[in-house]
Amino acid sequence: MDSWIFWLILAAVLGVAEIFTLTAALGLLGAAALLTAAVAAIGLPTGVQLAVFVLSAVSSLAILRPIAQRHITQPPPRRFGISALVGKSAYVTREVNGREGRVRIGGEEWSARAYDETLVIPAGATVDVIEIEGATALVYPRE
Repeated sequence: MDSWIFWLILAAVLGVAEIFTLTAALGLLGAAALLTAAVAAIGLPTGVQLAVFVLSAVSSLAILRPIAQRHITQPPPRRFGISALVGKSAYVTREVNGREGRVRIGGEEWSARAYDETLVIPAGATVDVIEIEGATALVYPRE
């Protein structure tokens, strides 16, 4: 069997393996094997083929893989609107109990209820926003 066929088969196997792993590493190794297949088809000796494979594999993994990883990795989705208020701290402006109250969240005043309906949170306390129901913040006191 000619050596270029071996490198071509290796490139195909690595390409298929990349489809299942999605790491970008096996695809780059497959591209190095494909380049080596071209070198082998020209008729260069096995030592040169191995050198081409190693050099192209190492350089592509060192240079191209970090670039590919940056494009593959997505930043976490940004929360906006009322869902962005969940987890924030708030300042109680009017006593909060299980039915009513007022809090200031990031400069805006919201109607509020205690998340635990048995609690009474005095004005001036700092609370955490646990949930938003409509236009009402469900809050729990910080300890």
